[in-house]
Amino acid sequence: MKALQKSRPEPGLWQIEAPVPEISPDEVLIRVRKTGICGTDIHIWNWDDWAARTVPVPLITGHEFAGEIVALGRNVTGLEVGQRCSGEGHLIGHDSRQSRAGKFHLDPETRGIGVNEPGAFAEYLALPAFNVVPLPDAIDDEIGAILDPLGNAVHTALSFDLVGEDVLITGAGPIGIMAAAVARHVGARHVVITDVNPARLDLATQVADVVPVNVAQEDLAAVKSRLRMREGFDVGLEMSGNQTALDQMVENLVMGGRIALLGIPPGKSPVDWSRIVFKAITIKGVYGREIFETWYKMIAMLENGLNVRPVITHRFAAQDFARGFEVMASGQSGKVVLDWG
Repeated sequence: MKALQKSRPEPGLWQIEAPVPEISPDEVLIRVRKTGICGTDIHIWNWDDWAARTVPVPLITGHEFAGEIVALGRNVTGLEVGQRCSGEGHLIGHDSRQSRAGKFHLDPETRGIGVNEPGAFAEYLALPAFNVVPLPDAIDDEIGAILDPLGNAVHTALSFDLVGEDVLITGAGPIGIMAAAVARHVGARHVVITDVNPARLDLATQVADVVPVNVAQEDLAAVKSRLRMREGFDVGLEMSGNQTALDQMVENLVMGGRIALLGIPPGKSPVDWSRIVFKAITIKGVYGREIFETWYKMIAMLENGLNVRPVITHRFAAQDFARGFEVMASGQSGKVVLDWG
Protein backbone atom coordinates (compact mmCIF):
# COMPACT_ATOMS: atom_id res chain seq x y z
CA MET A 1 0.00 0.00 0.00
CA LYS A 2 0.99 3.64 -0.38
CA ALA A 3 1.67 5.50 2.86
CA LEU A 4 3.27 8.68 4.19
CA GLN A 5 6.10 8.02 6.59
CA LYS A 6 8.39 10.00 8.82
CA SER A 7 11.35 8.07 7.49
CA ARG A 8 14.20 10.20 8.82
CA PRO A 9 14.66 12.50 11.84
CA GLU A 10 14.46 15.69 9.78
CA PRO A 11 11.78 17.92 8.23
CA GLY A 12 9.39 16.31 5.75
CA LEU A 13 7.37 13.17 5.12
CA TRP A 14 8.07 10.57 2.44
CA GLN A 15 5.70 8.50 0.34
CA ILE A 16 6.58 4.81 0.62
CA GLU A 17 5.29 1.39 -0.33
CA ALA A 18 4.45 -0.49 2.88
CA PRO A 19 2.84 -3.87 3.59
CA VAL A 20 -0.87 -3.82 4.36
CA PRO A 21 -1.16 -4.15 8.16
CA GLU A 22 -2.05 -7.52 9.61
CA ILE A 23 -4.86 -7.28 12.14
CA SER A 24 -5.09 -8.92 15.54
CA PRO A 25 -8.22 -10.79 16.69
CA ASP A 26 -9.57 -7.57 18.27
CA GLU A 27 -8.82 -5.22 15.37
CA VAL A 28 -10.41 -4.23 12.08
CA LEU A 29 -8.74 -3.31 8.81
CA ILE A 30 -9.96 -0.01 7.36
CA ARG A 31 -9.58 1.11 3.76
CA VAL A 32 -8.81 4.80 4.22
CA ARG A 33 -10.74 7.16 1.91
CA LYS A 34 -10.05 10.65 3.29
CA THR A 35 -7.61 12.09 5.82
CA GLY A 36 -7.26 15.51 7.39
CA ILE A 37 -3.98 17.30 8.01
CA CYS A 38 -3.68 18.41 11.62
CA GLY A 39 -1.52 20.92 13.44
CA THR A 40 0.16 17.94 15.09
CA ASP A 41 1.08 16.65 11.63
CA ILE A 42 2.71 20.02 10.90
CA HIS A 43 4.83 19.65 14.06
CA ILE A 44 5.86 16.18 12.88
CA TRP A 45 6.64 17.46 9.36
CA ASN A 46 8.75 20.31 10.79
CA TRP A 47 10.46 17.93 13.22
CA ASP A 48 10.40 20.39 16.09
CA ASP A 49 11.58 19.60 19.60
CA TRP A 50 8.26 18.03 20.61
CA ALA A 51 8.21 15.75 17.56
CA ALA A 52 11.83 14.72 18.04
CA ARG A 53 11.06 13.75 21.67
CA THR A 54 7.81 11.98 20.88
CA VAL A 55 7.66 10.32 17.46
CA PRO A 56 9.60 7.11 16.73
CA VAL A 57 11.34 6.92 13.36
CA PRO A 58 10.28 5.41 11.03
CA LEU A 59 6.52 5.83 11.51
CA ILE A 60 3.48 6.14 9.24
CA THR A 61 1.81 9.31 10.51
CA GLY A 62 -1.70 10.82 10.38
CA HIS A 63 -4.65 10.41 12.71
CA GLU A 64 -7.68 12.15 11.14
CA PHE A 65 -9.47 9.77 8.79
CA ALA A 66 -12.62 8.21 7.37
CA GLY A 67 -12.91 4.98 5.44
CA GLU A 68 -14.52 1.59 5.12
CA ILE A 69 -14.06 -1.63 7.09
CA VAL A 70 -12.66 -4.34 4.82
CA ALA A 71 -11.74 -7.07 7.32
CA LEU A 72 -12.65 -8.07 10.88
CA GLY A 73 -10.55 -9.81 13.52
CA ARG A 74 -12.04 -13.08 14.71
CA ASN A 75 -13.14 -11.64 18.07
CA VAL A 76 -14.84 -8.55 16.62
CA THR A 77 -18.61 -8.25 17.00
CA GLY A 78 -21.06 -5.45 16.25
CA LEU A 79 -19.21 -4.24 13.14
CA GLU A 80 -19.49 -5.33 9.51
CA VAL A 81 -17.33 -5.48 6.42
CA GLY A 82 -18.37 -2.61 4.15
CA GLN A 83 -19.32 -0.35 7.06
CA ARG A 84 -18.20 3.27 6.76
CA CYS A 85 -16.39 4.60 9.78
CA SER A 86 -14.07 7.04 11.42
CA GLY A 87 -12.32 6.29 14.67
CA GLU A 88 -10.85 7.52 17.92
CA GLY A 89 -7.10 7.86 17.43
CA HIS A 90 -6.23 7.57 21.12
CA LEU A 91 -5.36 3.98 21.96
CA ILE A 92 -6.02 3.48 25.65
CA GLY A 93 -4.93 1.00 28.28
CA HIS A 94 -7.41 -0.80 30.48
CA ASP A 95 -5.61 -1.05 33.82
CA SER A 96 -5.57 2.50 35.21
CA ARG A 97 -8.12 3.78 37.70
CA GLN A 98 -9.41 6.31 35.14
CA SER A 99 -9.88 3.70 32.44
CA ARG A 100 -11.54 1.20 34.77
CA ALA A 101 -13.90 4.01 35.84
CA GLY A 102 -14.88 4.58 32.20
CA LYS A 103 -12.99 7.88 31.93
CA PHE A 104 -11.08 6.61 28.93
CA HIS A 105 -9.87 10.02 27.74
CA LEU A 106 -7.95 10.42 31.01
CA ASP A 107 -6.06 7.13 30.80
CA PRO A 108 -2.34 7.83 31.40
CA GLU A 109 -1.32 4.92 29.14
CA THR A 110 -2.86 6.57 26.06
CA ARG A 111 -0.91 6.29 22.81
CA GLY A 112 -1.82 8.04 19.57
CA ILE A 113 -2.04 6.61 16.07
CA GLY A 114 0.23 8.57 13.77
CA VAL A 115 2.20 9.87 16.75
CA ASN A 116 3.26 6.83 18.77
CA GLU A 117 1.75 4.01 16.67
CA PRO A 118 1.27 3.51 12.88
CA GLY A 119 -1.27 6.00 11.59
CA ALA A 120 -3.84 6.82 8.94
CA PHE A 121 -1.79 8.47 6.17
CA ALA A 122 -2.01 5.20 4.28
CA GLU A 123 -4.36 3.21 2.10
CA TYR A 124 -5.08 0.83 4.98
CA LEU A 125 -5.19 1.22 8.76
CA ALA A 126 -5.40 -1.43 11.48
CA LEU A 127 -7.45 -0.14 14.42
CA PRO A 128 -8.85 -1.75 17.58
CA ALA A 129 -12.55 -2.43 17.08
CA PHE A 130 -13.14 -0.58 20.38
CA ASN A 131 -11.94 2.62 18.70
CA VAL A 132 -14.11 2.39 15.58
CA VAL A 133 -16.90 4.96 15.21
CA PRO A 134 -19.47 3.98 12.54
CA LEU A 135 -20.63 6.84 10.33
CA PRO A 136 -24.31 7.44 9.54
CA ASP A 137 -25.24 8.13 5.93
CA ALA A 138 -25.74 11.82 6.76
CA ILE A 139 -22.00 12.23 7.43
CA ASP A 140 -19.88 11.74 4.32
CA ASP A 141 -16.22 10.74 4.29
CA GLU A 142 -14.98 14.32 4.00
CA ILE A 143 -16.70 15.35 7.23
CA GLY A 144 -15.84 11.99 8.77
CA ALA A 145 -12.17 12.78 8.18
CA ILE A 146 -12.34 15.90 10.37
CA LEU A 147 -14.36 14.44 13.26
CA ASP A 148 -11.18 14.18 15.35
CA PRO A 149 -10.55 17.96 15.41
CA LEU A 150 -14.28 18.68 15.54
CA GLY A 151 -14.30 16.47 18.62
CA ASN A 152 -11.65 18.69 20.21
CA ALA A 153 -13.86 21.69 19.47
CA VAL A 154 -16.97 19.98 20.86
CA HIS A 155 -15.18 18.76 23.99
CA THR A 156 -13.88 22.28 24.65
CA ALA A 157 -17.10 24.12 23.84
CA LEU A 158 -19.30 21.81 25.91
CA SER A 159 -17.04 22.00 28.97
CA PHE A 160 -19.45 24.56 30.43
CA ASP A 161 -23.10 25.48 29.95
CA LEU A 162 -23.26 27.95 27.06
CA VAL A 163 -27.01 28.52 26.76
CA GLY A 164 -27.63 32.28 26.79
CA GLU A 165 -23.99 32.99 27.65
CA ASP A 166 -21.49 35.37 26.09
CA VAL A 167 -18.49 33.41 24.82
CA LEU A 168 -14.97 34.57 23.97
CA ILE A 169 -12.85 32.32 21.75
CA THR A 170 -9.17 33.19 21.37
CA GLY A 171 -7.59 31.64 18.28
CA ALA A 172 -9.38 31.37 14.92
CA GLY A 173 -7.68 28.23 13.72
CA PRO A 174 -9.91 25.45 12.38
CA ILE A 175 -10.67 24.07 15.84
CA GLY A 176 -11.45 27.52 17.27
CA ILE A 177 -13.74 28.24 14.32
CA MET A 178 -15.55 24.92 14.74
CA ALA A 179 -15.90 25.61 18.48
CA ALA A 180 -17.56 28.91 17.57
CA ALA A 181 -20.03 27.07 15.35
CA VAL A 182 -20.76 24.62 18.16
CA ALA A 183 -21.26 27.43 20.68
CA ARG A 184 -23.83 29.10 18.43
CA HIS A 185 -25.51 25.77 17.68
CA VAL A 186 -26.10 25.02 21.36
CA GLY A 187 -27.47 28.47 22.20
CA ALA A 188 -24.74 30.93 23.16
CA ARG A 189 -25.83 34.58 22.86
CA HIS A 190 -22.76 36.45 21.62
CA VAL A 191 -19.73 34.55 20.32
CA VAL A 192 -16.62 36.67 19.78
CA ILE A 193 -13.55 35.10 18.17
CA THR A 194 -10.15 36.81 18.20
CA ASP A 195 -7.00 36.44 16.14
CA VAL A 196 -4.44 38.56 14.28
CA ASN A 197 -4.85 36.67 11.00
CA PRO A 198 -7.48 38.40 8.80
CA ALA A 199 -7.91 35.34 6.56
CA ARG A 200 -8.76 33.13 9.52
CA LEU A 201 -11.18 35.71 10.93
CA ASP A 202 -12.89 35.98 7.55
CA LEU A 203 -13.19 32.19 7.41
CA ALA A 204 -14.77 32.20 10.88
CA THR A 205 -17.61 34.40 9.64
CA GLN A 206 -18.21 32.01 6.75
CA VAL A 207 -18.56 29.05 9.10
CA ALA A 208 -20.46 30.53 12.04
CA ASP A 209 -22.51 33.51 13.18
CA VAL A 210 -19.71 35.14 15.16
CA VAL A 211 -18.17 38.52 15.84
CA PRO A 212 -14.58 38.46 14.51
CA VAL A 213 -12.07 40.70 16.26
CA ASN A 214 -8.54 41.41 15.09
CA VAL A 215 -6.94 42.22 18.44
CA ALA A 216 -4.04 43.92 16.67
CA GLN A 217 -6.52 46.58 15.53
CA GLU A 218 -9.42 46.56 18.00
CA ASP A 219 -9.68 46.45 21.77
CA LEU A 220 -11.95 43.87 23.39
CA ALA A 221 -13.32 46.49 25.78
CA ALA A 222 -14.73 48.39 22.79
CA VAL A 223 -16.26 45.16 21.46
CA LYS A 224 -17.97 44.50 24.78
CA SER A 225 -19.40 48.01 24.73
CA ARG A 226 -20.58 47.60 21.15
CA LEU A 227 -22.39 44.37 22.09
CA ARG A 228 -23.91 46.05 25.19
CA MET A 229 -22.29 43.58 27.53
CA ARG A 230 -22.33 45.03 31.05
CA GLU A 231 -19.75 42.91 32.88
CA GLY A 232 -17.77 40.71 30.51
CA PHE A 233 -17.72 37.30 28.89
CA ASP A 234 -19.13 34.38 30.82
CA VAL A 235 -17.09 31.61 29.19
CA GLY A 236 -13.70 31.65 27.47
CA LEU A 237 -12.44 28.99 25.06
CA GLU A 238 -8.66 29.40 24.68
CA MET A 239 -7.55 27.76 21.43
CA SER A 240 -4.46 29.74 20.44
CA GLY A 241 -1.72 28.67 22.85
CA ASN A 242 -0.78 32.35 23.08
CA GLN A 243 -0.08 33.83 26.50
CA THR A 244 -1.22 37.32 25.48
CA ALA A 245 -4.54 35.86 24.34
CA LEU A 246 -5.02 34.12 27.68
CA ASP A 247 -4.20 37.35 29.54
CA GLN A 248 -6.79 39.21 27.45
CA MET A 249 -9.33 36.50 28.16
CA VAL A 250 -8.82 36.69 31.92
CA GLU A 251 -9.07 40.48 31.79
CA ASN A 252 -12.37 40.41 29.91
CA LEU A 253 -14.20 37.64 31.79
CA VAL A 254 -16.88 38.28 34.39
CA MET A 255 -16.23 37.57 38.04
CA GLY A 256 -16.58 33.81 38.40
CA GLY A 257 -15.95 33.28 34.68
CA ARG A 258 -14.96 29.91 33.29
CA ILE A 259 -12.17 29.01 30.86
CA ALA A 260 -11.72 25.82 28.85
CA LEU A 261 -8.06 25.65 27.86
CA LEU A 262 -7.18 23.66 24.72
CA GLY A 263 -4.32 25.76 23.29
CA ILE A 264 -0.81 24.76 24.38
CA PRO A 265 1.70 27.58 24.89
CA PRO A 266 5.25 26.80 23.74
CA GLY A 267 7.42 26.15 26.78
CA LYS A 268 6.64 27.84 30.08
CA SER A 269 4.52 31.00 30.24
CA PRO A 270 4.20 33.57 33.02
CA VAL A 271 0.71 33.70 34.52
CA ASP A 272 -0.65 36.40 36.82
CA TRP A 273 -2.38 33.97 39.14
CA SER A 274 -3.61 36.80 41.37
CA ARG A 275 -5.96 37.92 38.58
CA ILE A 276 -7.35 34.42 38.29
CA VAL A 277 -7.78 34.05 42.06
CA PHE A 278 -9.30 37.47 42.68
CA LYS A 279 -11.72 37.01 39.78
CA ALA A 280 -12.61 33.50 41.03
CA ILE A 281 -12.03 32.05 37.57
CA THR A 282 -12.37 28.32 36.89
CA ILE A 283 -9.91 26.82 34.40
CA LYS A 284 -10.39 23.39 32.85
CA GLY A 285 -7.63 21.81 30.79
CA VAL A 286 -8.99 19.97 27.74
CA TYR A 287 -7.23 17.05 26.07
CA GLY A 288 -8.61 15.21 23.05
CA ARG A 289 -12.17 14.00 23.16
CA GLU A 290 -14.27 12.37 25.85
CA ILE A 291 -14.36 8.75 24.72
CA PHE A 292 -17.03 8.26 23.47
CA GLU A 293 -19.46 10.87 24.76
CA THR A 294 -17.99 13.61 22.54
CA TRP A 295 -18.40 11.40 19.45
CA TYR A 296 -22.08 10.78 20.20
CA LYS A 297 -22.76 14.46 20.74
CA MET A 298 -20.97 15.75 17.65
CA ILE A 299 -22.57 13.16 15.38
CA ALA A 300 -25.98 14.11 16.79
CA MET A 301 -25.31 17.81 16.21
CA LEU A 302 -24.16 17.19 12.64
CA GLU A 303 -27.35 15.22 12.01
CA ASN A 304 -29.31 18.09 13.56
CA GLY A 305 -27.99 20.92 11.40
CA LEU A 306 -24.48 21.78 12.60
CA ASN A 307 -22.57 22.66 9.43
CA VAL A 308 -18.78 22.81 9.57
CA ARG A 309 -18.05 21.95 5.93
CA PRO A 310 -16.94 25.51 5.06
CA VAL A 311 -13.98 25.07 7.41
CA ILE A 312 -12.55 22.69 4.77
CA THR A 313 -10.87 25.08 2.35
CA HIS A 314 -8.49 22.83 0.40
CA ARG A 315 -8.66 19.32 -1.02
CA PHE A 316 -5.76 17.41 -2.59
CA ALA A 317 -5.08 13.93 -3.90
CA ALA A 318 -2.93 11.99 -1.45
CA GLN A 319 0.03 12.03 -3.82
CA ASP A 320 -0.03 15.83 -3.64
CA PHE A 321 0.49 15.70 0.12
CA ALA A 322 3.47 18.09 0.05
CA ARG A 323 1.29 20.83 -1.41
CA GLY A 324 -1.36 20.08 1.21
CA PHE A 325 1.17 20.49 4.01
CA GLU A 326 2.46 23.69 2.46
CA VAL A 327 -1.04 25.17 2.37
CA MET A 328 -1.83 24.02 5.92
CA ALA A 329 1.39 25.53 7.27
CA SER A 330 0.79 28.86 5.49
CA GLY A 331 -1.86 30.06 7.93
CA GLN A 332 -4.07 30.93 4.95
CA SER A 333 -6.28 27.83 5.07
CA GLY A 334 -8.86 26.08 7.13
CA LYS A 335 -8.81 22.29 7.19
CA VAL A 336 -6.94 20.50 4.40
CA VAL A 337 -8.25 17.08 3.32
CA LEU A 338 -6.32 14.43 1.37
CA ASP A 339 -8.20 12.00 -0.90
CA TRP A 340 -6.79 8.47 -0.96
CA GLY A 341 -8.89 7.44 -3.97
